[in-house]
Amino acid sequence: MRLLVVEDEEDLAGALRVGLVRAGYAVDVAPGAAEAEELLTVNAYDLMLLDVNLPDGDGFTLCRALRDGAIDAPGDVRVLMLTARGGLTDRVRGLDEGADDYLVKPFALEELLARIRALLRRDTGGGSAVLTVGDLSLDAARHEASLAGRPLPLTRKEFGVLEYLMTRPGHVVPAEELLEHVWDANADPFTQTVRVTVGTLRRKLGGARIETVVGRGYRLRSAS
Repeated sequence: MRLLVVEDEEDLAGALRVGLVRAGYAVDVAPGAAEAEELLTVNAYDLMLLDVNLPDGDGFTLCRALRDGAIDAPGDVRVLMLTARGGLTDRVRGLDEGADDYLVKPFALEELLARIRALLRRDTGGGSAVLTVGDLSLDAARHEASLAGRPLPLTRKEFGVLEYLMTRPGHVVPAEELLEHVWDANADPFTQTVRVTVGTLRRKLGGARIETVVGRGYRLRSAS
């Protein structure tokens, strides 16, 4: 899953990026509202971590612009506000402006990751951190996957691709969509990185569990 961190404190932004990447997410960082708005219009983010106090605006206004359609963002972006402004009025305003959740600084990384997982689960309509498709199981909280009860050793990107496909079982997912949601802004769209990663993942799953639909993309089947 791909996240956008909007945070002007360089040290905090860097620490967040490191922690989120280690947890398996693709992460882009914007230090202000203007850059965040630009990134939102060109990349498909699953979730935005948004500070309220920004050098060129505020998170409330950015969130409202996103929700009102003033920012032409592809897809439905979840918004988790991260801010030192923890008063009741600020929390209520953040939620009223369209935020999905509100976390007050300072916070523990473990809690942040749990809130991110909870927000991303809303896209699948599920309430569990564990995704299951046939005999495939993926635990986002523990970053573990298994096939027919046996551990499935995956690289970070293989895990990300499998997680994304498991949230859309039976649906054809274009390679461009996988690139948008599993890789960050540094990924070269003209490389074969998606094809190679899907290929290695397919070999680990065995059989035809991931089907290539020629000219359209990839589809995860419930059984090989």
